[in-house]
Amino acid sequence: MTNTQDWSKFGEVEIEMARELLSHIKEIDSHGKVEIEFNDNSGKVFLVDSDYRVWLMNDDKIEEWFNCSYCGNEGFKEDLIENPCDESEDCKDFIKMLKGETK
Repeated sequence: MTNTQDWSKFGEVEIEMARELLSHIKEIDSHGKVEIEFNDNSGKVFLVDSDYRVWLMNDDKIEEWFNCSYCGNEGFKEDLIENPCDESEDCKDFIKMLKGETK
């Protein structure tokens, strides 16, 4: 995966995606510096903060993007809850965290 903040690497499509993200930046819950990044392998443009939290557009709204540190499964909250990682206890705990449940 190659992420960049170098605007010279963004094409017209990626710049438009960045513009859309920036129009929703006040809707995110971040407490640190927020930057725009582009992943040239996936084609995704996203916001990332100093705590490495990530936001992408999900249709017409901005949503946080999650990553299970145990199995690597990633996606939006609802998608991960509907299609859980694997059956390990660590991944089950991750899904519980997303649901707001305690262990």
